[in-house]
Amino acid sequence: MRIGKSLVSAALVCAGLALSLFAGQKEKKEAAPKEAARPSYEMAQPEKESLDLNMYQSIRSEALNHSHVMEYASALMDGIGPRLTGSPNLKRANEWTRDQFTAMGCANAHLEDWGEFGMGWQQLNTWVRMSSPDTAVFIAQAGPWSPATKGPVSGPAIWVDINSEADFERYKGKLNGKIVLYGNMRDVKPVEKPLFTRDDDAELKKIQDYPTALNENFSFADILKRIGFREKIGKFLAAEGAVATLVPSRDGRNNGGSGGTIFDDTGAGFGWLIYQREHVDALPIAVMAIEHYGRVYRLLKAGVAVNIEMNVDTKFTGDHEHGFDTIAEIPGTDPKLKDEVVMLGAHLDSWASATGATDNGAGTVVAMEAMRILNALQVKPRRTIRVGLWTGEEEGEFGSYNYVKQHFGFIPRSGDAEQVSAVTEFDRDPSGPIQLKPDYQKLSAYFNVDNGSGKIRGVYLQGNGAMAPIFEQWIEPLRDLGVTTLTMRDTGGTDHEAFDAIGLPGFQFIQDPLDYGSRTHHSNMDLYERLQPEDLAQAALVEATFVYNAAMRDQMLPRKPLPHPELEKGKRQPLKGVMPGAENPQ
Repeated sequence: MRIGKSLVSAALVCAGLALSLFAGQKEKKEAAPKEAARPSYEMAQPEKESLDLNMYQSIRSEALNHSHVMEYASALMDGIGPRLTGSPNLKRANEWTRDQFTAMGCANAHLEDWGEFGMGWQQLNTWVRMSSPDTAVFIAQAGPWSPATKGPVSGPAIWVDINSEADFERYKGKLNGKIVLYGNMRDVKPVEKPLFTRDDDAELKKIQDYPTALNENFSFADILKRIGFREKIGKFLAAEGAVATLVPSRDGRNNGGSGGTIFDDTGAGFGWLIYQREHVDALPIAVMAIEHYGRVYRLLKAGVAVNIEMNVDTKFTGDHEHGFDTIAEIPGTDPKLKDEVVMLGAHLDSWASATGATDNGAGTVVAMEAMRILNALQVKPRRTIRVGLWTGEEEGEFGSYNYVKQHFGFIPRSGDAEQVSAVTEFDRDPSGPIQLKPDYQKLSAYFNVDNGSGKIRGVYLQGNGAMAPIFEQWIEPLRDLGVTTLTMRDTGGTDHEAFDAIGLPGFQFIQDPLDYGSRTHHSNMDLYERLQPEDLAQAALVEATFVYNAAMRDQMLPRKPLPHPELEKGKRQPLKGVMPGAENPQ
C-alpha cells in the first residue's frame, strides 16, 4: 500500500436510501420496457439476494480446514524475498505466481506487460558505523534506487539544515568529502500504546461514520514545490562533493518507528521519480534507525567531530525495465454471462528493506488462496472470475491503472509541465473527459486486499450507496467471523482506486490494523513472522465468498455515476450574485 496509503452513514441508512432508489428504478422500468437492453448494473436490483448458503459452508470448510495460505506465504516471502518493481526478484515472483495459478487449475494464467517502468535495482549489502570519537555499529539500509558507494567510504560527518535555496550558500565549499546527515532529529517518544491492535466495536463505529469535514487545505502545488526542492538538494550535495547521505527513519503509528524499526521507501530519496534515470538520486543514501541517527546528530550539534564509515552496495539491472501483472481466470459457464467478469487482486510488488510480507504479500497470498479454494471446490461460476496481481503499486499504482486503461477505460491526466516532471501519470490531476472501452460494461466488480495481515471486518463502499443493502445481506452469514461493518467512506492508497476512478465498482476490505501502521508498513520488519495465519485464512474465506456471490448473481453489481473531472473546476468556483450589494467581487 502506498504512503498516505486513504466512513459513512450507518448501513441501515444507506440501505434505506438505496432501496428507495431501487423502487424508483423499478417504476421506471415498468414504464419503459426498452430498458431491458441496458446493462444489468443499470437495472433495478432485487431487494433480496439469492445466497447459496451451502456454498458459504463449503468455502468456510475448505478455507479453515485445508488452508495453504501460509505455504504460499513462505514461498513468496522466504523463497523469493523483496519484490521491488523492476527488480529480478519481482520477475521471479511474476513467473512463480503465474505457474501457481496454473497448478491450482486456473485457465489463461499469463503475464501482461503494462509498459516501461524505469530502472531495475537491488540492494546487495549496506552497513554504517561510527569510527570516532567512539566506535558503534548502526542499523541502516540503502534507500531504494540509491547509487552505490563503490566500496567502503569514510569521512567526517556534517549535519545540514537546508529549508530553502537560500540555505545552499551556507554550505558551499564545506561538503567535499563529507558524509551528510540530512533531516531533523525527531522526538523518540515512549511506546505507551500497543503496537498490535484489533478494531473493537467503537473503532468500527468510527470507520462506519461518514466524515463531513471539508478538505479545503490540500495544495497539490505545494507538494510539487517540495518534491522539486528535494531533488535540488540532492543535486547540490553531490555538486559540492559530498560522499553520501544519511537520513533518519520516520515514525510509525503509536511511536512504532523506534527500537530498530526503520521505514525505507521513496520518502528517503531526493525526489518522487528516483527510479527513472533522469531523476536518479545524485549520491548514495542510507536510512538510519532513529536512535543511531540521534547519537551522531547530538554529537555534531555539540561541536564534537564524528567520523563515519559506510558501504552502500547496490546494483542497477537496467534503465528501461518493463512492469508485468500476473493474470489468471476461472472461466464463466453461463452462455449469457460468461463474458462478464468479477475480479479480485492485490499488489505483488514490495519495498526492498524486508520481504514485503504484510505489504502486500498478505494480500497476494489471500488472493491466491481464494482462487485455490474456488478451484478446489470445482465451482462453475456463471461469470468469469479473474485475479490480478499488480506491480508498480508502491510507485504509483502503475499495474492496476494501466490494466484498467488497457481493458476498460481511462481519464486523461493533466499535461501541466510541472506535474509531468515531478509526479507519476496517475498522480497528476485528472482532466477528462473519461474515455471508455467496450469491456467497460463487462466488469461487475473488483475486490482488493491491501491493509496488512489483519482479518477482514467489512468493506469500504467508496460512496456507492446502492451496494449497502447487497453487501449487508452478503455479510450476514459471516458475522460470526467478525465481518460486520460497511462504510460509505472512500479509502485510498491502493489498487481498487484504478477501477473506482472511472466509475467501476472497486472495493477495498476493512481489516484489523494489527501492527501494520506501527511497525511493518514499508519497514525492515515487514517479514513472514508478522503474518497472522488465522487472519489470512479468514480473509481468503471472505474474499472467495464475495467473489463467488458476485459471479453467481443474475445481475451485475450497481455502479456510481460516471465521473466528470472536466466539470470539477466549474463546480468549485464561487457562486455569482450571492453577496447583496457586491459590484466587483474579488
